[in-house]
Amino acid sequence: MDVVIDTNVFVGACLGLGASNRIVGACIQGMYTPLMGTTLLAEYEDVLGRPALFHKSRLSPGERQELLDIFLSCCRWTPIYFGWRPNLPDDGDNHLIELAVAGHASHIVSRNLRDLQRAELKFPALHILTPEQFLKEATP
Repeated sequence: MDVVIDTNVFVGACLGLGASNRIVGACIQGMYTPLMGTTLLAEYEDVLGRPALFHKSRLSPGERQELLDIFLSCCRWTPIYFGWRPNLPDDGDNHLIELAVAGHASHIVSRNLRDLQRAELKFPALHILTPEQFLKEATP
């Protein structure tokens, strides 16, 4: 199953949050194939470079980078050739929809449902779920 893992879920895994941690672990174990693109990778790297977000993290900066490297080795690089704009109220989130559509993902896993579900364009085969919802609905 191809999925897009939003940055907030990866950060949750770095902080040891249950559902986020399980989803990133399941991706590393090969249960899901996370899609990765240029914009999402830049966002991951930017957020991991913000020490204030991780003051309660169980992982050191080096360990967070190692987790990202391991996670990236499991990702399928997905180029985006077509932008779906205007679409979301927060233009900065459009890249998640575009990545999912370009890679034929079945799910976007995010804690930002409010913005992602308010899209002007509808993609009926694409499900946007929180980590907890994803674990309930998509776990084999």
